[in-house]
Amino acid sequence: MQKKYLMTPGPTPVPAEVLLTQAAPIIHHRTPDFSAAFKQAIEGLKYVFQTESDVLLFASSGTGVMEAAIANSFCAGDSVIVCRNGKFGDRQKQIAEVYGLNVIDLAYEWTSVVDPADVATALAENPGVRGVIVTQSETSSGVLNDVKAIGAIVREHPDTILIVDSITGIGAVDCKTDEWGLDIVMTGSQKGLMLPPGLAACTVSAKAWKAYERSTLPKYYFDFMKYKKNIEKDTTPFTPAVSLVLGLNVALNMIREERIENTIARHSRLAEATRKGCEALGLELFAPAEGRGSAVTPVWVPEGVDGKKIVSILKNKYGITIAGGQDDYAGRIFRVGHLGYFGEFDIITTLAGLEMTLAELGYEFERGEGIKAAEAVFMGE
Repeated sequence: MQKKYLMTPGPTPVPAEVLLTQAAPIIHHRTPDFSAAFKQAIEGLKYVFQTESDVLLFASSGTGVMEAAIANSFCAGDSVIVCRNGKFGDRQKQIAEVYGLNVIDLAYEWTSVVDPADVATALAENPGVRGVIVTQSETSSGVLNDVKAIGAIVREHPDTILIVDSITGIGAVDCKTDEWGLDIVMTGSQKGLMLPPGLAACTVSAKAWKAYERSTLPKYYFDFMKYKKNIEKDTTPFTPAVSLVLGLNVALNMIREERIENTIARHSRLAEATRKGCEALGLELFAPAEGRGSAVTPVWVPEGVDGKKIVSILKNKYGITIAGGQDDYAGRIFRVGHLGYFGEFDIITTLAGLEMTLAELGYEFERGEGIKAAEAVFMGE
């Protein structure tokens, strides 16, 4: 027998309470029972997003709501600024181009943070820009971009909306949607919301609704207005993921009980312990010090070690699943996820498995130092 540990940045572990709720007999989605549950889910999502604006809920992956944000906000030929310093910033650019938008490309190395000053310059040099698109917490790189500062800049442009991909951010890092002037913020269920994949949600501000009114891009399933009108009646325009919605309420209640500020603080401790543990083993962190998020910790593979073997040995020998690098960084970095249903001993266990794996692969270090460093963070030393 081998106990399994899922330490990836999505999907993430699902609490037993959530799983059991989803195992209950299915209910019909056009009933008062489901309407009550759906209404509760929307209110709970507003709490997590820290918004009073509309929140829309879709049966889709995160990429679906990324596409929805673009299809509902622009016209073909509109100019948008896309900030990208990772795989999912790249995806936003690809979606924008598919829909015929003129992309003003703010491209950075994956090890760099988006500079808000560059956004301000791009807006000044390109009058008529209709949108700025940025990823808050990059799953591929662990970089946390300053959407608060970018929000303050975009707020000064009345015809420009700010679209924030916080799919790997919501619930793990602070994201004050209304206070920071973020117009569309999105997330997915398999991340900080502690659910299986299959749900995606986004906020829509009054400014974003004005963009919707002028938008002429094609949309049907992801038409924001269809969802808004149905949400006002506590229902959905199309068949929802009923069991996931019921599970979502349990997960949201868990976040409410912990309180969102404490949830974010917990993630910060988990991330710090992971980082300190890896550094104590002589490993180099991938994300820059000024932009490290609390959702995932990417680490450079040490010289002379096979990065793909780190991932495979941890999974096959020790039952610990972490993520490898993506695209150009495949085999060059590994990523430890810690967003959602995680606690201190998940990190301790993962670091112990990492130490045994590195030792097996011939990497020289002082055994136990990673665990000791993580324990010091958790004990406040």
